[in-house]
Amino acid sequence: MSSGKSQRAQAASLALGNLRAVLILVVLAFHSILAYLGTLPPTAYRFDDAPYRWQAFPIVDSHRFFGFDLFCAWQYVSMMALMFFLSGLFVAPSLERKGSWAFLSNRLFRIGLPLVIVISVVTPLAYYPTYRVGASDPSFAAFVDAWLALPFWPPGPQWFLSLLLGMNVLAVLLHRFAPRLRDRLNGAVAALAEHPRRLLLTLLAAAAVAYVPLALVFSPWTWTNAGPIAFETTRALMYLVFFFAGYAIGAQGLGRGLLACDGPLARNWAWWLGAAVLGFGFWAGMSSMTLGDWNAVPFHVRLIAALSVVAACATGVLFPIAAALRFGRRRRRAFDSLSANAYGMYLLHYAPVVWLQFALLDTALPAVGKAAIVFGVTLLISWPLAAAFGSLPLGTRPIGAKRIGSA
Repeated sequence: MSSGKSQRAQAASLALGNLRAVLILVVLAFHSILAYLGTLPPTAYRFDDAPYRWQAFPIVDSHRFFGFDLFCAWQYVSMMALMFFLSGLFVAPSLERKGSWAFLSNRLFRIGLPLVIVISVVTPLAYYPTYRVGASDPSFAAFVDAWLALPFWPPGPQWFLSLLLGMNVLAVLLHRFAPRLRDRLNGAVAALAEHPRRLLLTLLAAAAVAYVPLALVFSPWTWTNAGPIAFETTRALMYLVFFFAGYAIGAQGLGRGLLACDGPLARNWAWWLGAAVLGFGFWAGMSSMTLGDWNAVPFHVRLIAALSVVAACATGVLFPIAAALRFGRRRRRAFDSLSANAYGMYLLHYAPVVWLQFALLDTALPAVGKAAIVFGVTLLISWPLAAAFGSLPLGTRPIGAKRIGSA
């Protein structure tokens, strides 16, 4: 690799690493404020009542701040699509370097093993306060009985990792057994990468095919639960589109095409900001017209609402990348550490969040104050814990501290 190409790749790697650091802070903030949304019901969701909405809102506090609803809505519509896109970026280079089976074994160890441990141990402990809120018998033994009586095993936020692991398996199958299809995909995306707005139109079309038919059949809020596997019924295929879009873009290499720090995406970051704001506004307006019984909404309104989800996701993915490539090229020690430990923080943060929200239920602090405490203390707990586990000989590989560019 020439010196110029190496420098461009390093700059893009640093920008994406900084984006990863920001994203883990957003994830912690998102979960920290869920208990204080203005649109929550007056009382907590019962632990034994289907469809078990306490999975999304484990604690419901009486103190509310409607500004949190706007932030959470913004993250809800596009954050997961961005996470799948970023996860796909480094799959193709890693497959080329390691080979199919070494890559797969690494993913099973790095994603599968921590996933099993966290879902088996950490997630039930995280939801114990949810059970205690309305339980007549708050003992841990009674909670275990109620947990085992559920028709599935709630995975908590780790549903993302189970879906991501499945997508990595599909990437291995594509690389190993369908090289022509892989090369056609990579070539088609490479031709679009120099023209981000054309790429946006292609993403919109592909995501619409993956999402809209399912959204018209099911409610956008429907989840599929099977044992410890859970995912948004209407969005799973759309997330697959964003993952493989990242896969194909990453195959071109860092610092090139869409990922060039001086490329058309980064240069036009302000245009992408406007597109993201319009996309979110489009989705928010249409969603407000479809609350309640989805099937009772006129077909044309449901169709436009489904298309608004696709628009908000696609623009919500491309704008943060554009902003990171344009403004995130400065090295900051704190961001380096956050980026390196983001995966471990994702695995470990949820239990502190829920227990802190539970502990603050009876305090007289306003919602903003409670949310700040939950976020701050969770950050202070999960960050050093992730770093400590990453430094252990047995912990380095599953959740190890590696920069995103060298992962």
